[in-house]
Amino acid sequence: MIQNYRILNPKFKYQSSKNTSSQEVKALLKKYNLRALKQLGQHFLVDKKVLIKIVGAAKLNKGDTVLEIGPGLGILTEALAEKAGKVIAIEIDKGLVKYLEKRFKDHQNLEIIHENILKLRTKDLASRLGSKNKFNYKVVANLPYYITSRVIRHFLEAEIKPNLIVFLVQKEVAERIIAEPPKMSLLSISCQFYGEPEIVDFVPQDSFWPKPEIESAILRIKVYKKPKVKVKDKKLFFRVVKAGFSNKRKQLHNALAGGLHISNQKAKGLLKKSGIDPARRAQTLNLEEWAKIADCRKLSLSTH
Repeated sequence: MIQNYRILNPKFKYQSSKNTSSQEVKALLKKYNLRALKQLGQHFLVDKKVLIKIVGAAKLNKGDTVLEIGPGLGILTEALAEKAGKVIAIEIDKGLVKYLEKRFKDHQNLEIIHENILKLRTKDLASRLGSKNKFNYKVVANLPYYITSRVIRHFLEAEIKPNLIVFLVQKEVAERIIAEPPKMSLLSISCQFYGEPEIVDFVPQDSFWPKPEIESAILRIKVYKKPKVKVKDKKLFFRVVKAGFSNKRKQLHNALAGGLHISNQKAKGLLKKSGIDPARRAQTLNLEEWAKIADCRKLSLSTH
């Protein structure tokens, strides 16, 4: 059973309700000598109903700056530019950048940057994001599935964090991110530490061209100004969580012993001091329990 799931009914109405057909996409790619690159995981969104839900989920207004990752053929980009005050589109495909620059040459509120988002620090975009206030932009994207986890982590751990993230991602990944005990994972802990994730809606395969082999979901993450739980050492917190999930089939004391390179006896003692049953497994723990373990580990390290 999926938890934290609800369907939004956004008020935003895109000016065209007509879907872009796969034939139109193919013709457009041919006209500009472009192609869908498998190595970049490119699947172009052709369903306007999905587009409306994505833009609606972002709750945009003219005071918003939006960072769009992988604008592709610009179908979502155009809708974002209609609603937001400013859109910064980051595209890694040089051919698509040239096409987008031609398509949106008259859009004053749109900037296109040729870059790999994973190599671009938000700190380097500070002047474009426009602000002394570091908490004032949103990220929207139809992400290539092979980089989903890395991109989410990239923004949640960024020097200048967004206040909202709306991503079109693989359905299974979205479900893992919103999971609760006893189905937690390193990914769900990492995301829920920094923000509140929810599934907005599911997206069928025929909403894209080329058609992917898997279903998708619109994922929204409301990013906290401060992490959900207070910890003494954030790096140590994630080191402990990673150790716990290093072998989730094992009881927690065994996983921590191996992951933290400590004796089984010390791992059991650490868990008992934290008020956690050593026989539990990592996926059954919530954020607060991981925070207790990490803080106890910090205390034990400081006394040696």
